[in-house]
Amino acid sequence: MARNRCLILSSPAEVWALLSTGRRYGEWVTGTQEVLSTDPHWPEVGAQLKVRVGAGALTLDDTSTVRISEPLQRLELEAKAGPFGAARIAMKLIPWGANTLFILDWHPIRGPGSRMHGLPVDYLVRVRNGMMLTKLARIAEREHTEGP
Repeated sequence: MARNRCLILSSPAEVWALLSTGRRYGEWVTGTQEVLSTDPHWPEVGAQLKVRVGAGALTLDDTSTVRISEPLQRLELEAKAGPFGAARIAMKLIPWGANTLFILDWHPIRGPGSRMHGLPVDYLVRVRNGMMLTKLARIAEREHTEGP
């Protein structure tokens, strides 16, 4: 399992607003080329987000399904990436004063990815997820500073 943590200088409500707007995932999820569709009831349990991921001509359409949604606190997704299987992506928002301690856990649960799970894969995923959290924090902090 790859786990990342980040202190975001915005409130949990402000961070949750980003998580609950499926169309914005392309702004902060590393590797996303395009958000293809978002269910209108995102991020309720069962809602789906479809994205195109990859680099250059090597792309794959990915579907993430909400498995657990606790507004302002927790969002867990199952991301299916075609032949690579599926992963659990768990995001937890912890109030930290006026800010948010954001914890991201990624764990393969099905397919070849679950068999390749281990130190080298976890390291690469941790690096990718660290870049992703940096982007999420920058967006949340910029919007916090700019205000509504």
